[in-house]
Amino acid sequence: MAELFARARALAETGRRSVLGITGAPGAGKGTVAEAVLAELGPAAVIVPMDGFHLANAELDRLGLAERKGAPETFDAAGYVALLRRLRAGGRGTVYAPRFHREVEESFAAEIAVPAEVPLVITEGNYLLLDREPWSQVPGLLDECWYLAPDEELRVRRLIDRHVRHGRTPEQARRWVLRSDERNAGLVAATSDRADLVVRGDPG
Repeated sequence: MAELFARARALAETGRRSVLGITGAPGAGKGTVAEAVLAELGPAAVIVPMDGFHLANAELDRLGLAERKGAPETFDAAGYVALLRRLRAGGRGTVYAPRFHREVEESFAAEIAVPAEVPLVITEGNYLLLDREPWSQVPGLLDECWYLAPDEELRVRRLIDRHVRHGRTPEQARRWVLRSDERNAGLVAATSDRADLVVRGDPG
């Protein structure tokens, strides 16, 4: 983890607003690594997850995409790109970002504050390196992007445990992971060669 901390600190010390991306398949540990970097850098960084741009459940129902929640088309990708442009530009004033709450499976608007003086924004999510519009605009808005590649058995086990913690039975969780999350994981795995750094195994 020391190498990751050093790379993040260097980004925070460029003298301008920098954006660090952390990507990988569902369950890869993106949020855990982002939180570790935040704890190391303190007020010099803030986390703005991609997950805040989940479409609302009512909109997923309207579009017939409820069973695909988590797939690229179930996010407001254009909105995410627009926010990254604002964050990267810096400037005066505070920029606000949405936060996704797993306990209710919905995003709340304007919950994350990014003050102008914060030099590093950490953004984490599955599709930061996906080569399809409008996702393909994201890499150009990142100063660096890390791809997390943990042990696959551990990653799937963590995913199942996460779904169980948020209300699914173990069998429901396993079915969802194997049907939906793993389909998305295949898309994400194909993007690893676009990362600036591939972190294999447990970065801790």
